[in-house]
Amino acid sequence: MDEELKENILGALEQVIDPELGIDIVNIGLVYDVDLDEDGLCTVTMTLTTMGCPLAGILTDQVHAALSDIPEVKDTNVNIVWNPPWTKDRMSRYAKIALGIR
Repeated sequence: MDEELKENILGALEQVIDPELGIDIVNIGLVYDVDLDEDGLCTVTMTLTTMGCPLAGILTDQVHAALSDIPEVKDTNVNIVWNPPWTKDRMSRYAKIALGIR
């Protein structure tokens, strides 16, 4: 996958807002990796801020919806992982400022 397509995918994922924090999943640092295979299957490897998060299904549905408008993406697989664990250090500067975290 070329860098421009990866940026388009990440840009689309910035439309997925974590309902608890009100910031998108990319800037919060929940998205670890995106990959697109030759058949158009996009695998989004991501985590959640906490295990047992009740919003996992909602976020997964929103990821599918966000990527559905990208022509190269024929299908989406959301791979939720717990290693490495999410910490606030993964957040972008924007997210930290928006949430008042130093």
